[in-house]
Amino acid sequence: MKRIFIITSILASAITASAQSKTWSMRECIDYAIDHNITIKQQQNQARQQQIQLDDNRGNHLPTVDASIGQNFSFGRGLTAQNTYENTNTSNTSFQLGASVPIFTGNKIVNAVKLSQLNLDASLADLEKARDDIRTQVAKAYVQILYDMEICDVAQRQIAIDSMQVYRLEQMLKAGKASKAEVSQQRATLAQSRLTATNADNNYRLSLLALSQLLELPSPEGFAIVRPNPDELPLGSAEATIPSPDLIYNEALGIKPQVRAEQLRLTGTDYNIKIARADYLPTLSFSAGLGTNYYKTSGFDADGFGKQLKNNFSQYLGFNVSIPVFNHFSTRNKIRTAKIDQENQSLRLENTKKDLYKEIQQVYYNAVASVSKYSSSQEAVNSNADAFELTRGKYENGKATITEFNEQKNNLLKAESDLAQAKYEYIYQRALINFYRGKTLNF
Repeated sequence: MKRIFIITSILASAITASAQSKTWSMRECIDYAIDHNITIKQQQNQARQQQIQLDDNRGNHLPTVDASIGQNFSFGRGLTAQNTYENTNTSNTSFQLGASVPIFTGNKIVNAVKLSQLNLDASLADLEKARDDIRTQVAKAYVQILYDMEICDVAQRQIAIDSMQVYRLEQMLKAGKASKAEVSQQRATLAQSRLTATNADNNYRLSLLALSQLLELPSPEGFAIVRPNPDELPLGSAEATIPSPDLIYNEALGIKPQVRAEQLRLTGTDYNIKIARADYLPTLSFSAGLGTNYYKTSGFDADGFGKQLKNNFSQYLGFNVSIPVFNHFSTRNKIRTAKIDQENQSLRLENTKKDLYKEIQQVYYNAVASVSKYSSSQEAVNSNADAFELTRGKYENGKATITEFNEQKNNLLKAESDLAQAKYEYIYQRALINFYRGKTLNF
């Protein structure tokens, strides 16, 4: 048994390691997170409970059947067959089988089934909302990793430039054309660039950790994502028109699961009121059954067991009508409570719609800002790249100082960092807008 456990553990570890050693696309990350997220699994269990409740309410249409077998013993003074009292011991064996069927319950069962179906549909909408939340969280974490990758690239380019300048100054120092102070200054700049690269690498690793935790992976070791080709990124045109918040909202109202869930629950409150009102109406049920018994008194002769069971066999049919007359105003208060619940649910639906509109407004204005920022960042990179080339030419010809060179280099690298941030913010916000409009969250 211990050997089997060890082998199973090794296989499980191997599967996990294999899963983590590959590079993950965003679609794979989203699908894996949906399959393994604990919150989603809890929501799935809630939906299963609602399905059980629906099956239970449907079963209330069916008859109830009960069977019983009883054995009683009596000792001491008792009534005999001669209608006299004597000290005797008696025994009685009985067999009963009965069934009861509801015929009319004020439509309470029918309405309970409809309410359960609505609750199940609402729970499934909640499940889809939980999946949507995971999709957006994974997409945001994925974009953060891509951004951190570009920042690492920028930092490495900075190290390459500074390393080249350190080497150049060292050669100039040997030729007597540069001072030790200039070399030391450039070495300090290189050290700062390496520190920046270390910080960028740490941020990248933390981003990988955050995404791996969203995926419920045991460890971020070996976990990596697919880095898309820059030419394949859905940047589109920076001048592309972004739909208005009202247009996005009107489209989202009909497809977003959180709105559908609250709307279903609001519809369900009508059935809650009908169920409460049903207590004003009479109920009618039908019952039927059969039974027999065997009776024995000590000191007296009795027919045999089989003969008594045959002779004592009986059947019955019956109808039962229950008419409510007064129940301490319980029904009236149930109806009042159900109506208050309906008002509260209407408010919850309205609040959900308002929250959705606020989310869409935030996404819209973030998208508008990202378009402007992305366009400006592109211009800033182009301008700083031209300025850097001019400054480098002047520096190599002795017409600019190392301080001027480093300042212009830092300006260019900062512009590249800003462009990377603006680019992925722009991609993410555009994807969110499409997501609110019912499209797949992917890029």
